[in-house]
Amino acid sequence: MMSDNSRKSFGTAPVYFTAIATILGAILFLRFGFAVGTLGFWGVIGIILLGHLVTIPTALAISEIATNKRVEGGGEYFIISRSFGLNIGATIGFALFISQAISVAFYIIAFTEAFESLFNWFLARFDVVLPRQIISVPAMIGLSILILKKGASVGMKTLYFVVAVLFLSLLLFFLGHTTYADTHTFSLMSAEQGDTRKFFMIFAIIFPAFTGMTAGVGLSGDLKKPGKSIPVGTILATVTGMIVYFFIVWKLASSASLETLRDPSNQLVMKDIAIAGGLIIPLGLAASTFSSAIGSILVAPRTLQALAADHSFPSRRINLFLARGKGSSREPRNATLVTVMLAMVFVIIGDVNKVASIISMFFMVTYGSLCLISFLHHFGSSPSYRPSFRSRWYISLVGFIASVWVMFKIDALFALSALAIMALLYFTVNYFHKSRKGLVSIFTNALFQLNRSLQVYLQQTSKSRAEREWRPSAICISRDSFQRDKAFQLLNWISYKYGFGTYIHLIEDYYSKASRQRSEEELEKLIMHFKGKGNHVYVDTMISPSYTSAVAQAIQLPGISGMENNMVIFEYDREKPGDLEEIVENYSLVNAGDFDVCIFATSKRSINFKSGIHVWIRSNDYENSHLMILLSFIIQGHPAWKRSEITIFDVCKKEQEEETRKTLEMLVQTGRLPITSKNIQVMCEISGHDSRSLIREHSAHAGICIVGFHSEVLKHQGGRTFDGFDELGNILFVNSHSQKEIG
Repeated sequence: MMSDNSRKSFGTAPVYFTAIATILGAILFLRFGFAVGTLGFWGVIGIILLGHLVTIPTALAISEIATNKRVEGGGEYFIISRSFGLNIGATIGFALFISQAISVAFYIIAFTEAFESLFNWFLARFDVVLPRQIISVPAMIGLSILILKKGASVGMKTLYFVVAVLFLSLLLFFLGHTTYADTHTFSLMSAEQGDTRKFFMIFAIIFPAFTGMTAGVGLSGDLKKPGKSIPVGTILATVTGMIVYFFIVWKLASSASLETLRDPSNQLVMKDIAIAGGLIIPLGLAASTFSSAIGSILVAPRTLQALAADHSFPSRRINLFLARGKGSSREPRNATLVTVMLAMVFVIIGDVNKVASIISMFFMVTYGSLCLISFLHHFGSSPSYRPSFRSRWYISLVGFIASVWVMFKIDALFALSALAIMALLYFTVNYFHKSRKGLVSIFTNALFQLNRSLQVYLQQTSKSRAEREWRPSAICISRDSFQRDKAFQLLNWISYKYGFGTYIHLIEDYYSKASRQRSEEELEKLIMHFKGKGNHVYVDTMISPSYTSAVAQAIQLPGISGMENNMVIFEYDREKPGDLEEIVENYSLVNAGDFDVCIFATSKRSINFKSGIHVWIRSNDYENSHLMILLSFIIQGHPAWKRSEITIFDVCKKEQEEETRKTLEMLVQTGRLPITSKNIQVMCEISGHDSRSLIREHSAHAGICIVGFHSEVLKHQGGRTFDGFDELGNILFVNSHSQKEIG
């Protein structure tokens, strides 16, 4: 990335002068008088303050980020791409380059206004309206030849000269005097008011004046000490520009009437105020616009060169062509040629206002991004983020919000269009560079901090488990993750919309370097395996010498959501009874923790989602019934079950049939559950017959069957508790620790 020491020859002065020459540019000479005439003194002061509500946080953010890491060629692009990642960086970088290239055209077009007297003379003498392009096109060609032949060094020498002319013209402007000032006393408290309804219309015209403060950052690849030169030069130029703006507005308001200032036929009203204004103000305009054009034509190619050096273009040949530099300083000659050609197109178009609008919107995106980066760095609190210059997180946040807000206030449709173009650019870049997917650590660190803060807050403010509204926060532990994934599927159904799930893959081994390495490898495999399956489950691995010790460890883990885990899910293959015996042996361990327990008995039969979810409530299942019904509703919330129906079967005594039906229907109605009356079936117990025969008869083809079980029964019968369901497919056995509320 263009980091040769031999090319780094500039100090702080070029950063400052490049920025200040752009800040005190065309808009200052051509539009400030019109702005004061339209809005009045305080209206334009409001524009300056609002504009700097964006630019000052951005200047501070750039200064901060530039002192944290070595900034190489590409300026703002380098900072953004190394913070947001190369794909997002390239997206914003392309927009930034286009804005910088169009800025060259904007300043050249404005440069022609310095020759207004020449155009007026031709019109009066020969009755000929000369096109502005008669000046702008040769000026663009001359500037291009100068930069292409001599490079940045001659650009800087020219820049110093034109900045001197610029300051001389402003000095003579402030020293100037008018008859209006002799006959009118200007007071800050009694300043004449303008039309405040046009505030944002004028803001859109004026704002390009504020965009110059980052112009010097683009020289980062040519700076000896960018960590020092960028903060000092950028902040100093921003503050200088703001102070000069205030005094210029004061001078304009005190030297001419609002009617005179807003006269559209007198764009260079400053010449009527300055000493020798007829000469010095057009000369100052020419100097400011030409110096701004030089600043932009130095910066834009370096952004393009940095983009190509990062292989941002889909073609390798294009990247090599644009990244190539000339000489030991690696002057971006090819990138300059492309910049010049793009700028020439807009010079030929010649519409100042249209070009200014495009520049403003894309610069706003850049400034908002820089402020967001600074804010996220503060919020993320990464130990590696140690800038020698520090802004404040709330200043950066204000800058980001102000950037977005101002974009939409200027023109909501244009703002949406700009964002749409940015999105299209991102998807294009991402398509050609899929290996560079994702954001880098800046977002990860911010998410870590946010998650930590939320977890602590939830713990400190949470009510007791009994008082809290119930929702499942389940943990599942399995050693057979790569053999079958139905336990993961169940956890994923529960976690999709209403619950939270943690899936633990058990590695039975003692903790060692080798087992830790195996754990990391298998975790990566699991994440990739479940990635394309609409995963809503947190996946992890655990090394433990036995299944029992693993269960004891797992049930003590904190819930990933911030709430305590309240449910444990076991899973076994019905063709391997040994797995079930292991679950039964560890049930008392889990039961001691007051958990709801689900035992998922899986079969090789695939799940037929259209066959629905069957819930079986038996006469001794009162405490389990509500959890079983709630689980059926939660599982149905997953898209895989969207066409399925929930059917409730309640097996009761003959004399309780009518009462049971009414109770169930009332429960479903008050609980607002998507279960119709026809899907509630009440069955009477048959003396001498086990209810399992009814389950086998009615639910043999169900997608999933939910059946309750009791701790005492399990204690006495062991694994036989789950026998007698051979004809069924996948069965979820449920034991609720406490009665759940439905309603």
